[in-house]
Amino acid sequence: MKQVLYSIAENRLLAPDVWEMRLNGDTSAQTAPGQFVNIRLDGFFLRRPLSVCDWDASGLTIIYKVVGKGTAAMSQMTPGQTLDVLCGLGNGFDVDRCGARTAVIGGGAGVPPMYGLAKKLLEAGKTPIALLGFNTAGEVFYEEKFRELGIETVVTTVDGSYGAKGFVTDALPESFDFYCACGPLPMLKAVYSAAKTSGLLSFEERMGCGFGACMGCSCKTKYGNKRICKDGPVLEKEEIIW
Repeated sequence: MKQVLYSIAENRLLAPDVWEMRLNGDTSAQTAPGQFVNIRLDGFFLRRPLSVCDWDASGLTIIYKVVGKGTAAMSQMTPGQTLDVLCGLGNGFDVDRCGARTAVIGGGAGVPPMYGLAKKLLEAGKTPIALLGFNTAGEVFYEEKFRELGIETVVTTVDGSYGAKGFVTDALPESFDFYCACGPLPMLKAVYSAAKTSGLLSFEERMGCGFGACMGCSCKTKYGNKRICKDGPVLEKEEIIW
């Protein structure tokens, strides 16, 4: 974990209530896709935990959905403003554990970290297959970013207004040897049941501190209690208790 003062380079609307923010600053604490940052906002007691979409030597990209007063305040921020950020939090996806042909599955707000993961899989010489799930056509974002990576990309919408109709489990690839997933709990549970291979799942949980001190995000696993913020958010399929 490292505390960094980032400068906002860009803050733009991607889809209804979905924003992309580019932050310039030190990213040395970011070591794996699937890790998250915890952002301090003036006037709010708790920091806001947000997954990292992508990063390089100059800064990182986060994508967030406006769901409350804190994220609403973030959407009004402009380039040049600064943010106090705890970065490099949590255990991310282990690229070495992923298979040669890994399905990267994201649902809604769970899509962003899968983009960074897909890039790292490509760098490791592996073949990611992107499966992105949304409710309607109006909610779709980052499809073209995945396609620009040159990888197979499938989009599903629950109402069938864009891409394949249904849930991500209705469009699982015919052939893959591992999967990584991030999204709402019902989606993760459905993927867990439908996929026959091993996998890694990233869980969302309400957090207090974001680095394991308050124990507020603890959950039971087959290997004992774990903290989603510190021991997760990525857990192995084989350790999950539903």
